Amino acid sequence: MDLLNRQPQYLGVTHPVSLSYPTPREIHISDLLIQELLRQGTFESEDETRRCEVIIDKFDKLVKELIYNISREKRLSDINAKEAGGKIFTFGSYKLGVYGTGADIDILCIAPRHITRDDFFYYMHHTLNNFAEVSELSSITDAYVPVINLRFQDIPTNLVFARLELAKIPNELEIKENSLLKNLDEICIRSLKGSRDADEILRLVPSLPAFRTSLRCIKLWAKRRAIYSNVMGFFGGVSWAILVARICQLYPNAIAGAIVSRFFRIVYQWKWPHPVLLKPIEDNNPLNFRVWNPKIYHDDLYHLMPIITPSYPSKCATHNVTQFTKKIMEREFGRAVDIMDHIMTGTGKWSDLFAKHNFFGRYRYYLQIIVLSDSSEKHLKWSGRVESRVRYLISKLESIGSLALAHPFAKGFNKIHHCINDQMVKDVMRGVFDSTSINDKNDTELSQNIQDVTDTANIRVIYTTTFYIGLEIESGSRQLDLTWPTQEFIKFVKGWDKYDEKSMGITIRYVKSVELPSEVFDDGEHLLKRTNIRS
Repeated sequence: MDLLNRQPQYLGVTHPVSLSYPTPREIHISDLLIQELLRQGTFESEDETRRCEVIIDKFDKLVKELIYNISREKRLSDINAKEAGGKIFTFGSYKLGVYGTGADIDILCIAPRHITRDDFFYYMHHTLNNFAEVSELSSITDAYVPVINLRFQDIPTNLVFARLELAKIPNELEIKENSLLKNLDEICIRSLKGSRDADEILRLVPSLPAFRTSLRCIKLWAKRRAIYSNVMGFFGGVSWAILVARICQLYPNAIAGAIVSRFFRIVYQWKWPHPVLLKPIEDNNPLNFRVWNPKIYHDDLYHLMPIITPSYPSKCATHNVTQFTKKIMEREFGRAVDIMDHIMTGTGKWSDLFAKHNFFGRYRYYLQIIVLSDSSEKHLKWSGRVESRVRYLISKLESIGSLALAHPFAKGFNKIHHCINDQMVKDVMRGVFDSTSINDKNDTELSQNIQDVTDTANIRVIYTTTFYIGLEIESGSRQLDLTWPTQEFIKFVKGWDKYDEKSMGITIRYVKSVELPSEVFDDGEHLLKRTNIRS
């Protein structure tokens, strides 16, 4: 055998750092981690597992039935319509084996070439709209990856679609082969990528049990520290999974406790923008799709913390990261390193790692971005549009010399306002909410208020989503003028071709910490004083 052509006996782009097996201490620490993850409710119950399996089975049958019906409408014979087939694949946390309570089920629906994207979205939405088990149904066809979002038996479910250049989709079809991408449009390739990346991640980790327990831990930590959000400029699900998988490759015989400890230290010390890779990038594929390559593509040079997806065509999963969000994540990695040192020496607990963020007590001043619409369907699209652009505002704020940090919160807060007069409508439009706004904390009181109004026909319903950016001002600065970046951002998002001035709006307010609304705090949680101590 030619030794030069022999394949490496390790997973990843470098040799492992260590092949050591777990010590008794590491085994004990890992056992304590699993106990804490169970206590934190990160594992789904047996009932949830069964419900997920039932839902996936139903969608598999539904997709095949839908393809058959559309095929018949397109005048295929009954035999050919039945043979057209169809198949679904999962991706995300469910595919990776780290599904937990309240998580989404992500489903990729595969169809043969005669089924168009318009066919699928029209017929699937119409069909699901008649299901009693379905609620909160919405189709976002102009998204980067078009998606149908819904709750099926109260479980959040997301459907994406791709058609292949095949006349039939058999049950035994696998989508790992790059040749299946031939002649597909960019949207179909993006839709396929979630499932293809998940397949590659699972193939490239040396120990699935260690990977899955470690990833559950990191996901919980990132959510508790409010840095789990690709759209806001932090890392998203696939990025965290690739990072954990890379640490598993470096320590192939390690177990979860040791993997997590090494994860934080390695990521904290990582020499960004050196990319994180699970395998070499395929840059000579005959399909010739664009892959991440900063030597060729100028845009790729500006990725601050590049984490590269493993399936072809390789992309940067973290292109949304800004200078400010990078700084925030590095702070959190440093905090986690300190806590892990205590856990590994027995002077700390896993629960310390998962302590909730103190975002709404950390800063004295905040930007409050209030997005509003007059219908739930419009609001879903409009608020999603603004959310996906908040990172552009963060980038503009980075140019303000007196601002040390602009820290976006990882999610928005939704409210429904039942306005009983014109003044209330004007107040909501200006971002001034009163006790007649409905949310989870005052819906009973609001219902009584509405019942007290005689002319209920004049009640106007306004939907709002509020995003927050914490502001850390440079020491010694006495003035902070954010007029230009905020006005430019409002102008930018209103440039959307579907923006309607009559039914949509956006307001940005500068608020002090003492003015924050109760909705941003958990029940029984008090507003914490701003502190310079990391918490």
